[in-house]
Parts: sequence; structure tokens; C-alpha cells
Amino acid sequence: MNSRTGTNFVSALFIGVGAFIIFAAGYVLGQAPNAPYQVFGPQTAVAADDEFEPFWEVWNLIHDQYLRQPVDNVALVEGAIDGMLATLGDPHTRYLSPQDQQAAQESMDGEFQGIGAEVEDVDGAITVVTPIDGSPAQEAGIQPGDILREADGVALTGMDVTEAAALVRGPAGTTVSLVIERDGELLNVDIVRDVIKLATVRGEVLEEGIAYVRLSRFGNNTDEELADLLPELLAENPTGLILDLRRNPGGALDTTVDIANQFLDEGLVLVERFGDGDKRPFEVDNDGLAQDIPMVVLVDEGSASASEVLAGAIQDRGRGIIIGQVSFGKGTVQTWHTLSNDGGVRVTIAEWLTPEESSIDQVGLTPDYFIPLPEVEDGGEFEDTQLQAAIDYLQGKTIISVPPEPDLQNE
Repeated sequence: MNSRTGTNFVSALFIGVGAFIIFAAGYVLGQAPNAPYQVFGPQTAVAADDEFEPFWEVWNLIHDQYLRQPVDNVALVEGAIDGMLATLGDPHTRYLSPQDQQAAQESMDGEFQGIGAEVEDVDGAITVVTPIDGSPAQEAGIQPGDILREADGVALTGMDVTEAAALVRGPAGTTVSLVIERDGELLNVDIVRDVIKLATVRGEVLEEGIAYVRLSRFGNNTDEELADLLPELLAENPTGLILDLRRNPGGALDTTVDIANQFLDEGLVLVERFGDGDKRPFEVDNDGLAQDIPMVVLVDEGSASASEVLAGAIQDRGRGIIIGQVSFGKGTVQTWHTLSNDGGVRVTIAEWLTPEESSIDQVGLTPDYFIPLPEVEDGGEFEDTQLQAAIDYLQGKTIISVPPEPDLQNE
């Protein structure tokens, strides 16, 4: 989950190559006075200089003795940043090149070019969290949990997730050839890239008289899209509301809280817990449009981050029930920091807790009713058993929970 805005790590940099090195040191050597935490004071700054002496020694060795000159200083610095962040062992804390930073911003703003799939690094494997609704990835049959092994003949396993994403991403109209691992089997898939336009909200009133709202992600404008849609649906006096968060990879924290405000009365949405133990609550007021209508939330293994925040708040506060499968289990909060080279750093600053202060990181949300989706044979017709279960529940019918086998649940 991302905060919509972030504070730059560095307030002032030296000119030239030295600027890049200090910038590589990031928080350590140039922390801004208004950053969230003051890590180093005057005494520890001296110690940090001593600790960086080996870095400068290696830098000078490369420039003085390395065989193939000249070396690329920008690449050296970016590599140093990548290495520094990699030592944290957190796949969500990473450096973004200027190109990756621009692509990430375009994604949050609602448009980018590529295949349209959210991916994460899971134990060194570039793993699909979810394909985006209506994207070339979804049309090609890409599924949550698929592992991207190759892109145009380049092995992706063990590669930094931003590098892998850059290889998969590309101009609209071009083709990328992927090798995908699914259930231990390798599949070859060619996908034509396109412009991915991210209209994030859609909805309708089903023939059963139940409102259906689908959120595909939490972009910068999703709360506004939802605020425009809800009055239209509620004007038809639906008897219940289904909020579909399946395959929703998350997004901006501010947007998530604004959306929660539509469904929850005054009170807690989530709690952020920082590394020093401090906690920050996020609450909503009492002016939402859909606070009283009976409600069901649909989640699956592709529901991550902000979608888990929203579903967890609705479940913990007894506002509605969750139907589907165990969610992805991304329970940490990241901020985005734009750097002087127009690149960026995504930093995990906290973990989020549900209103009852439960952590779902690497565990996921447990639905009130486990409803699996049936496997579809080639040429067969898909039956959305999860959606039907939600309709049945809101109509007062009995639905049967089918918990997965223990080894199939998120670990």
C-alpha cells in the first residue's frame, strides 16, 4: 500500500559525481530535517563517514584499475542503491530508475503501456499478483500466482522486480514472448502490448436487485469514480451490495481511506505500526453514501494491500462478510520518494493492522465463507461461484463454506 505523497530523502546534494554517491547513501548521509524519523544525529554522522570508507575505496579502485574504461558512473550508483536496499530483505523496498518511476506514476494516474499485470518478487521469482481487468495479460489467460520465468529469451528468475518489469513492459503494438510457470508446468505465451487505461470502478444493479461494484485497483481517482457511481446504483433501491475486490492489487492509502468512508460509519479503518512501536490510526467520519445497505466483499489470492485494508476493516467492524479465498497477504505500507535524478525509492515504513489490530502480512485475510472457483476445461463455460454465493447470502439463502486444504492456504 502506498502513501499518495512522500517526503524526499535528501534535502541538499553535492554537485557532480559526489552528488550521486551521497544520494546513494540516501537516508544515511543526507536526511532531510522534515523526514519522518531522524536516524542519525551529529555523533553518528561521523561514524557513518568511517563506515563508508570502504565504499570510496572500491569506487576509486574501479576508476583507477578496472580494465574496461570509462565506467558508467550512473550505473555504478544505481547498482549501489539496489545493493543497499537488497540487504534489507524486503521485496517492497526498492529503487526505481527514472523510467520505472515514470511508469509507476503513469499507472497510478490511470494509463501506461505494457501487458497490464501487477507483479511482486516472491523468493526470487517474479510472480503475478493479478492481471488488470481488460488488459492483454488478462486476455492471454495470465493468472494470479503465475511465475514469469523469461521475457524475450531473458531469464527473469532472481532479477530485481523493477528490471524484470521493464523487460516485460514496452510500447503499445509490440509483442513480448513470455515463459510462464504455472503449477510446475512451463507455458509459452506471446502477448501484444497495449495502452492500459485504468478505469478502476464499474458497477451495475444485477437482475436480483443487488448492486454490484467492482474495484480493479486503488488509483489516484478511484474514490472520485466510486462517489460518482454509488448515487446511480443506490437510486435503484438495491436490497444489498457486493463489493468485488478480487484480483485488486491495491494502491494509494489516502484513496483507500476515502473509499472506506463510503461504507463505514464513524470509526477506525486501520492502524499503521512503525518500527519503533508507534501507532497511527486512520479513521473515517459518518457521511458515506452506503453505510447501511447489507454488504458482501469478494476477495481472492489476487486481492492485496489496499484491497485487504478495506476488506479487513469491513470484516472487523461487522459491516459485512467476506466471501472467496484467502487474500494475498501484503500487510506493509510503502512511501514513494522522488529523487534528484527523477528516479525514486519505494520504502516500507510501517505495517498496517486491521481495526482489531490483526496483522495479515504473509498470511492474508481469512474469508467468512470459503468458496472456490471451479476449474474450466477448454471450451467450457465459466461459472462464478463466488459471485453467486454472495447473491445467495444477500437473499438469505444458505451457502456452504469449503475451506482449502492446509497446504493450499497462503503461507
